[in-house]
Amino acid sequence: MTTTTVAADQQSAGQAPPGAARSTRRPGRVGRATLPYLLLLPALILELLVHLVPMVIGIVMSFKELTQFYIRDWGTAPWSGLGNYRVSVDFDAPVGEALLHSFFVTVGFTLLSVGLCWFIGTAAAICMQDEFRGRGLLRALFLVPYALPVYAAVITWVFMFQHDNGLVNHVLHDQLHLTDKPSFWLIGDNSFYALLVVSVWKGWPFAFLIVMAGLQNIPKELYEAAALDGAGVWQQIRRITLPSLRPVNQVLILVLFLWTFNDFNTPFVLFGRAAPAAADLISVHIYQASFVTWNFGTGSAMSVLLLLFLLLVTGVYLIFTSRGKKAADV
Repeated sequence: MTTTTVAADQQSAGQAPPGAARSTRRPGRVGRATLPYLLLLPALILELLVHLVPMVIGIVMSFKELTQFYIRDWGTAPWSGLGNYRVSVDFDAPVGEALLHSFFVTVGFTLLSVGLCWFIGTAAAICMQDEFRGRGLLRALFLVPYALPVYAAVITWVFMFQHDNGLVNHVLHDQLHLTDKPSFWLIGDNSFYALLVVSVWKGWPFAFLIVMAGLQNIPKELYEAAALDGAGVWQQIRRITLPSLRPVNQVLILVLFLWTFNDFNTPFVLFGRAAPAAADLISVHIYQASFVTWNFGTGSAMSVLLLLFLLLVTGVYLIFTSRGKKAADV
């Protein structure tokens, strides 16, 4: 009697009795805690299909003697254990020696490309901070190399680097007279510089975009106070701009390093399948080891070694930058 009276009183007062909210819930309705995971599920499935599954297959292939004789049914290829890895790291043998040479070329190319991209992008972003007529147009023009498709941009550079009728030789030799004769840019030692120019031209607008976004978070009052204290432009950049951009630069340099070290499209379109020795990047070298010599087991082992190297460099870099951040905060 008491329970019935309380429920009747609550209904008469406009209050729902206990358990009424549960009873009005529609059957099969997704809970609030489950909804985020369901929304992430399509992205996780695509990530598995696009990245993780091929990565696992590549690791399995690195332990097999997978040559052209087993292409039709690669699962039947015999196991070689660590044989492909021994061949890859045997630097006294031709395969290991060529891989080591390609690794050093890639390291030097990556360091130069990332450093120049960061320097040019940062300098351009700082110069674009002050308002002047035509600033919006210049910003848009600076982003054109980054917005262009890679193949269209690199093919244009291929025509510009031609020996007989290329624009580069026309300017350097015919107009400026800086060289004794037209140079070969796509073969020999000059191929490294040609590849570096194209990589920097294509990559610095990304650094410019990221640094320019980071500069928006620096209060203008800091520059005004520094100017009142007598600080010049270079002192403001050194004492205010660069320290404030440290978190942005940490991520930017890591992303540029990974992109440049793994870049395949630029050297492949610029030189084709057979890149010159001076521009033999490790991505193209692994492609040649896999699809030109038809030794997919050795190529997969090289890919796994490259993955381990990039993971190691990324981990060391993150540890080093996190320690530097803690020291700066202290």
